[in-house]
Amino acid sequence: MARLARAEVFDPNAEQVGRVRDVVTLLRSDAQPPRVVGLVVEVVGRRRIFVPMTRVSTIDSGQVVVNGVVNLRRFEQRSGETLVMGELLDRRVNCIEPGRSGHPATVTIIDAAIEQRANRDWFVTQLFIREGHGLRRKGQARIVEWSAVEGLTVASGEQGAAHLLASLDGLSAPDFAHAIQQMPPARRLDIVREIDDERLADVLEELPEDEQVEIMQSLEAERAADVLEEMDPDDAADLISELPPEQAADLLERMEPGEADDIRRLLTYGDYTAGGMMTTEPVVLPPDATVAEALARVRNPELAPSLAAQIYVVRPPTDTPTGRFLGTCHFQRLLREPPAALVSGVVDTNLEPIGPETDVATVARYFATYNLVALPVVDQDNRLIGAVTVDDLIDHMLPEHWRDYETPGATS
Repeated sequence: MARLARAEVFDPNAEQVGRVRDVVTLLRSDAQPPRVVGLVVEVVGRRRIFVPMTRVSTIDSGQVVVNGVVNLRRFEQRSGETLVMGELLDRRVNCIEPGRSGHPATVTIIDAAIEQRANRDWFVTQLFIREGHGLRRKGQARIVEWSAVEGLTVASGEQGAAHLLASLDGLSAPDFAHAIQQMPPARRLDIVREIDDERLADVLEELPEDEQVEIMQSLEAERAADVLEEMDPDDAADLISELPPEQAADLLERMEPGEADDIRRLLTYGDYTAGGMMTTEPVVLPPDATVAEALARVRNPELAPSLAAQIYVVRPPTDTPTGRFLGTCHFQRLLREPPAALVSGVVDTNLEPIGPETDVATVARYFATYNLVALPVVDQDNRLIGAVTVDDLIDHMLPEHWRDYETPGATS
């Protein structure tokens, strides 16, 4: 971590964004390693911003590469968050190592190591410690597991959001949403105020609309707009449509123009039409893209499986609404083709797209007839404007308050 604190941060185009100044972690209530939630990055003007770890694609010697849009809002540390460099290093703690006899040794934390696990989350797994104290009495330095150190957990008797957040750490978005639904409204809002924007966006998408509205109205306008930008456009549009018109208009004005335009376009369609269900961010490529490029796009871990199932091939521009829609490429077919082959050579033109006014029943029959997980939506000029995925279709076919029912496997 000490070396990472001086690392330069680059975007995918190799342009420097800033430098890492610290690492943000969430301590837990047990001896389990804390999860790394993001980096504090210093950008132009000595402004420090927060970059979620989900935006980090590469951590290499001396540099970090981030993808996607980075929010330039000034970093503000929240309750329950610990800064590795600012608060963890040089801290005096007790160390008890398996196999070592005697009383706990008082040690100083010199450095920490982070590790990415199979679920792609990062954790602080090891500490570099030194026995003794002061400049003249330097004892032996060694690496120990996080669990060997006492005094770095969230106190078991602590009240407030930090302890609650630690107990919810690691839950999937649906289970997290289910857990906070069981809390009193005031307690739920304590949690909401402390989690990062991306996590909150994921959780909001799993809550009933009335609770989404309650939470959005409790947030400051700037943060509410930031959270909407992190949501899938179709879910954000559904939420915007439930807000009072004045608040909805204000939030759209505060959002990035491109994000707001997508939502405004979705709001023109009926709730139970293809246009009202679709996402405006499917995987789109021009005909001269290669199979290797297509497979790289669908490998994105943040992409829903239903959206990763196929590529939509269009004439430029590739942002929705695109140029003329040419067809789809299924990822299974892409796996069987040479990496240098062009997607135009394997495009499937047999799947007929649907229009934005197509009703839910017709869309459902289309999915069932052709065993689909996603379906392109085009306008009257045959431009791709979005895609309906099977999860959004099911969401619109279930009863209105289906999220209120107990789900098998839900965590309370």
